[in-house]
This record gives sequence, C-alpha cells and structure tokens, in this order.
Amino acid sequence: MSRMNQPSGESTAEAIKGSASQAAQSVRNLGENVRDAASEKFNQLRDQASDYYQQGRERAREWEQNLEEYVQEKPIQSLLIAAGVGMFLGLLWRRH
Repeated sequence: MSRMNQPSGESTAEAIKGSASQAAQSVRNLGENVRDAASEKFNQLRDQASDYYQQGRERAREWEQNLEEYVQEKPIQSLLIAAGVGMFLGLLWRRH
C-alpha cells in the first residue's frame, strides 16, 4: 500500500519539470519588471536632464541680453571693466 501513495518516477519528473518551468517564468517576469523600472527611471532622468539643459540655456540667454544692455548703456565703463579683467587674467597666466 505504501507504493500506491508514492508518486511514480514519471510523475515526479513532471512535477520537477513543472516547478522548473514556473521558476523560469518567475525569473523572466522579474527580469521584465526590472527592465521596465529601469527604463522608466532612465526616461525620468532624461526628461529631468533636458529640463535642466533648457533652464541653463534660458539663463545664459538672459545673461547675454543683460550684458548687451549694460554695454550699450555704459560703453566706456564696460570697456574699462573688460580691460581690467584682461589684465588680471594676464597676470594669473604669467605666474603659471
């Protein structure tokens, strides 16, 4: 009677095969979930980087416009400031 309660070798192999198939599917599902999460995070970071880039471009454009306005309003003072900066940079480069 104890033989009847024990599964045959063939049904044990099928059970192991089924368990292995389930485990493989679980690993595939986990891999897909990780890939999807990584892809979503990449897209978020790409969008954020694009936003920062656009903000930087806009700030540079504003700075350029402000500088142009300042030079037009005060050309002699702007020229003297530029000359002073040039001399300062020349002194720094000469020391190195």
